[in-house]
Amino acid sequence: MSDRGLIEAAYADPSLHAGAADAVARTIAALDRGEVRVAERRDGEWRVNDWVKEAILLHFRLADLVTFEVGMFEYHDKIPPKRGLAASGIRVVPPGVVRYGAFCEPGVVIMPGYVNIGAYVGSGTMVDTWATVGSCAQIGRDVHLSGGVGIGGVLEPPSARPVIVEDGAFIGSRCILVEGVLVEQGAVLGANTTITSSTPIIDVTGDEPAEYRGRIPANSVVVPGTRPKGFPAGTYDLQCALIIGRRSESTDRKTSLNEALRIFEVPV
Repeated sequence: MSDRGLIEAAYADPSLHAGAADAVARTIAALDRGEVRVAERRDGEWRVNDWVKEAILLHFRLADLVTFEVGMFEYHDKIPPKRGLAASGIRVVPPGVVRYGAFCEPGVVIMPGYVNIGAYVGSGTMVDTWATVGSCAQIGRDVHLSGGVGIGGVLEPPSARPVIVEDGAFIGSRCILVEGVLVEQGAVLGANTTITSSTPIIDVTGDEPAEYRGRIPANSVVVPGTRPKGFPAGTYDLQCALIIGRRSESTDRKTSLNEALRIFEVPV
């Protein structure tokens, strides 16, 4: 039986866990090398590889806690930090951590941030200070995750889409993205923007508002906002996100980004 078949069977039947241990270990190693991914774009859509997430969940059930030391620091965990950073062509600034089972393409820079198991980070991307890339998140190329950004992990259920940030996006300081949110290519999120699967994302650039949920359209410039909602005790402003413009198409994406930040006065 294939590794995928062993993992799917063991995930459904706990009595088969021991027999799937080697398949789980091989899958986590393949994740670490970037040979398999939790989610990938096929036929124009993001599709989740459920069995890979099942392998991660099984790994936590099967692995033993181990004490290991890194210099003067001691850790007690089931997953060690990623090794071979120089050979992989990635830069990790102390005390940044990439966990084993995550993959970073060459040219990724991790400041004192964190990349969790199952995550994939594309080349040219900066994970800035205290930014976190949660379990299974998929981060594209030439993305900037500014200081303190929180990219939530999505492990269960295995079929659930992870948080995805596509190529060229800029995520401003202290933004929070959770619950399988999709940020499409080239989008710009201003500081402190929080997006969940149920957050109203309102395009206010036209004559009438247009609303999205769980998806930031490509090249959108987004800032935090509020809108009133009536309750028995009165009317209160609830959080939303506002699309206030579109990032211009340009062969020089850095210039285009700087123009978007300046023109729309987006806090970063």
